Amino acid sequence: MESHSLVYKVATEKEEMDQINRLNYRTFVEEIPQHTSNEEKALVDRFHDENTYIIAKWGSEVVGMIALRSNRPYSLDGKIEDLDRFLPKGSSTCEIRLLSVKEEFRSTRVFFSLCDQLVTHCLDHGYDMALISGTVRQLKLYKRMGFIPFGERVGSGDAVYQPMYLTKESFESSTKAFIRMMERKNRVRELSFLPGPVPMRKKVTDAFKEATVSHRNIEFMENMDEVCLKLKKLVNANHVQVAVGTGTLSNDMVAAQLSTLPGPGLILSNGEFGYRLQDHADRFGLEYTTISKEWGQPISSEEVEGILKQNGEIKWIWTVHCETSTGFVYDVESLSDLSECYGVHLCIDACSSVGIIPSDFGRAYLATTVSGKGIGAYPGLAIVFHRDPIEPDKRLPRYLDIGQYDKNSSIPYTHSSNLVNALNTALDGVDTTSRPIRMEQLRRHLISEGYQVVGEDTYSPGIVTVALPPEIPSREFGDKCRKRGLILSYESDYLMKRNWIQLALMGSYQESEINEALGRIKSCMDTYHREFVSHG
Repeated sequence: MESHSLVYKVATEKEEMDQINRLNYRTFVEEIPQHTSNEEKALVDRFHDENTYIIAKWGSEVVGMIALRSNRPYSLDGKIEDLDRFLPKGSSTCEIRLLSVKEEFRSTRVFFSLCDQLVTHCLDHGYDMALISGTVRQLKLYKRMGFIPFGERVGSGDAVYQPMYLTKESFESSTKAFIRMMERKNRVRELSFLPGPVPMRKKVTDAFKEATVSHRNIEFMENMDEVCLKLKKLVNANHVQVAVGTGTLSNDMVAAQLSTLPGPGLILSNGEFGYRLQDHADRFGLEYTTISKEWGQPISSEEVEGILKQNGEIKWIWTVHCETSTGFVYDVESLSDLSECYGVHLCIDACSSVGIIPSDFGRAYLATTVSGKGIGAYPGLAIVFHRDPIEPDKRLPRYLDIGQYDKNSSIPYTHSSNLVNALNTALDGVDTTSRPIRMEQLRRHLISEGYQVVGEDTYSPGIVTVALPPEIPSREFGDKCRKRGLILSYESDYLMKRNWIQLALMGSYQESEINEALGRIKSCMDTYHREFVSHG
C-alpha cells in the first residue's frame, strides 16, 4: 500500500469509533476467537471509555488501530500475579491493547507507523514503558519492533499471548533494522505477463549462455537442422526458415514472396495485427481487397467464401491466426479448406499462436511465427513456414528472400548461435495442453470479480483482455500495477485508446504466479475504489 495516502491520528470522531468497534470485532472475534460473535458485528472494548486510540486511515476508512490506557489494574494484572516484579522500579507505564491492522495493509509500514505514533504519544504524556499482550502469531514482528518478552505466556487455544514491554530505547534500537527489513520485504518479485518477451524456463536461459560459435561451424549447422525439424513437427509444415529478426521481419518476408505472385489477394482484419498485414501489403505495393470489421467481431468462413465467389481473380488470403490485440482466433482449418477449394494460397501470421494453440499449417502456403512468444525462447528469431520449396528470386531484397534461406538450409547470412541454442531447448518444453486450463480459470476468476473480459472462451488461451471502466485510465492502472511488480500489457497505443489491459500467458508460469498476479490486480483496483469513494 502507498504510505503517502495514509493518515495517522488519535481517534476523536464518532464514525471513527464505530469503525474501531467493527475492526475490533473483525480481529478479536472472527480472526482470533477471543470473544463471542454478535449480529451487530461490532465489539466494544470493556475499557473503551478509558482507551486512547491511535488509528491509521486510508481516506475515510480506519485500516489500523492501537489503543493505550494508563489506569490500573491493567488486563495483564489479571493474568500475571504480581506484575510489577517484572517491571523496572520507578517506571511510568501504560498498557497497549487491541493492536489490529486490516489484512490488506499488513506486510506494510502501517504497524511500524502505529508504533512510532504510540511511542511519541507515550513520551508526550510522561510514559516511559508500554505493556502489551502480543499474539504469538506475530511474535517475530513484535521482537523486530523492539518489544521485549517477559513472564509466561497467557491465554489458551487459538488466543495465546506473550506479555511484552516496549521502551523508547528498545524501539529506537530496533527501528533501523526494522526499516531495512521492511524495505527488503517490500521489494516484491517482478511478474511479467507481457505477450513478449516472456518468462523462460531456466534450461532455456542456460542454453543461451553457452559459448557463441560461428554460423559456419558444423555444430551450429547441426543445431539449426535440429531446430527446423522440431519446428516442422510442431505445426506439421513441410519447410521452415529461421532468420535473425522479429515477427515484423517474418511478415515482410511473406509480403515480399506474395509480390512475386500474379493476381490480387484478400486480407482479413478485425484487430490491430490484421490491419498491420494491410500495412505490410501496402509497403510492397500488393493489390488486395479486405474483409475489415470492428475489433473482435468475427469473420466467418461464409463471408470469406462469398468474396472468393465474387472475385475469381483472388490468388491469396492473408490473415492472423490469433489476433493479439483481442485474443480472437481464426478458424484456420476452414480457411485451409476454402483455399484448397478455390485454388488460392493461404498465408497465416501465427506469431501469437504457435506454441499456444495446437496448429496445423500443412496446407498453408506461408505461415509466420517468432521465437519469443508461445515457444518460450528469447525474442530475436523470425520463423517462416512454407508448404512448397521456394527458389531464390533476384527481384527481392536478399534478406527478405525466403528462397535464399531455403537454398542455404536457413543459414544464408550471419546467425546467432545463442538464440538458436535457446530456441532448440525451448521447443522441447512447448506445451499446448495445460495453458487452456489455466486461462479458463483466469477468465472465470476475473469475470467473477466483476471485470469486463473482452471476447468469449473460444478466444486464445494465451492472452486475456480486460476493458477497464472509464474512471480508471488503463495507463495509470498499468503504471500502478508496475509499481507493485506486476507487468501487464497496456502501453501500446491501440490498448490505451480502448482503455484495455492484457495478461498474456505465453511464457512459463506457475499457478502460484497467476494467483499472485490476480492478488496484485485486486490490490490496485481496491486502491482506485477507495480513491473514487473518498473523492466521490
